[in-house]
Amino acid sequence: MSSSTRRTHRPALIAFVAIAALACLALAWWQWDRYESASGTGQNLGYALQWPAFAVAVIYAYRRFVVLESNPDEARKIADRQAATAIPDGILPDRPSTPSASSLTFRPDADADDDLAEYNRFLADLDAQDHQAPRVAPNIGARTTNASTQPAAGASEEGTP
Repeated sequence: MSSSTRRTHRPALIAFVAIAALACLALAWWQWDRYESASGTGQNLGYALQWPAFAVAVIYAYRRFVVLESNPDEARKIADRQAATAIPDGILPDRPSTPSASSLTFRPDADADDDLAEYNRFLADLDAQDHQAPRVAPNIGARTTNASTQPAAGASEEGTP
């Protein structure tokens, strides 16, 4: 036999595929049992139908791997079909550009916009007024008393001395 037509069987890979397919079928059985139970739902039925498809996919992938490995012409045909092609200009929309780090540190001239400059002057005036005003710490929690609401010393509640 020539080396190009010789088939190599890998027992570990075959065992892996068999275990994976059996595991998928076991999971399908388990989901079917869950579906038939009192708490089963349609989701369990969906999974019960999906797991056998996964088992078939594992077996198909292994079979395809063996064919591509043993037949270099088949592998070349697939490679030729999947060769990268250029996309013509104008088909895809333009990608938005991400700002660079230098553009994030750039500050435009504030005087270029009259409204912005006026607003900045207004804010600067407010800041200056805030710094000039004396700061009085609020007396939170202290009770304020008003002399007009307090009874005079020695007076009774009815207002008779």
